[in-house]
Amino acid sequence: MTDPAQWVSTPIPSMPEPDWPALSRLPITGSSERLIPMSLAPPPVRVFPAYARLGVPDAVNECYLREDVYRRLLAVARSLPQGLTLLVLDGWRPWRVQQYLFETLSDSIRDASPGIDEPTLRERTREFVSLPSRSPDAPSPHLTGGAVDVTLCDADGLPLDMGTLFDEAVPASHAAALETQDAAQPQALSQDLSQVRPRDNRRLLYHAMLAQGFTNLPSEWWHFDYGDQLWAHYHGHAQALYGPAELDTIENRWRRQL
Repeated sequence: MTDPAQWVSTPIPSMPEPDWPALSRLPITGSSERLIPMSLAPPPVRVFPAYARLGVPDAVNECYLREDVYRRLLAVARSLPQGLTLLVLDGWRPWRVQQYLFETLSDSIRDASPGIDEPTLRERTREFVSLPSRSPDAPSPHLTGGAVDVTLCDADGLPLDMGTLFDEAVPASHAAALETQDAAQPQALSQDLSQVRPRDNRRLLYHAMLAQGFTNLPSEWWHFDYGDQLWAHYHGHAQALYGPAELDTIENRWRRQL
């Protein structure tokens, strides 16, 4: 399905949440693909490293992704209707940032729900932030460089209304949540983009990303994967491509060269 009009008229399916234990057992072949900064991308792709701009400790002021993921995102941007493009919010994420996000959300849920038991707290936290893991056999998705957080923006760089904010930890952030809340017919793409319903904006993003081989995390309309264990799980592949990745440093380069 490659027609944007068809994307908008096609509902986002309701998908089950990941089976994390099964997912973590999927073997990883490993890949030498480098991490590419999305700031190299030509217009109209836009980059806004959300966690660095929000002051999250140890967040990097760039969005790095594996080279194949980078190229697929460019293909997504080029497939969108005129006047729209991708806004990349996060890609490769240091383990320390993953730990900070998990602990911060967990503490917020505990404060809002006194007396919550630990298994329920862990499950609710994991709905929006995966467990921090540097394990070569089961890394956090964003540590692989294969997970990306994106949204749509207009020609002026302003994000479209997607119904909830990026990283808003509420049920309405589930990718298919608006399918039941707004059952009206989709609007034509030729209408004023600022008036298009959030449900249809989500549909457009979802199907444009899937057309380039990505999978979506059902609890987050903004989160997509390629090559990691989440991608393998939802695509039904027997193995994943990407394990943990690290940014290159001048020290690492010198050590390799010497």
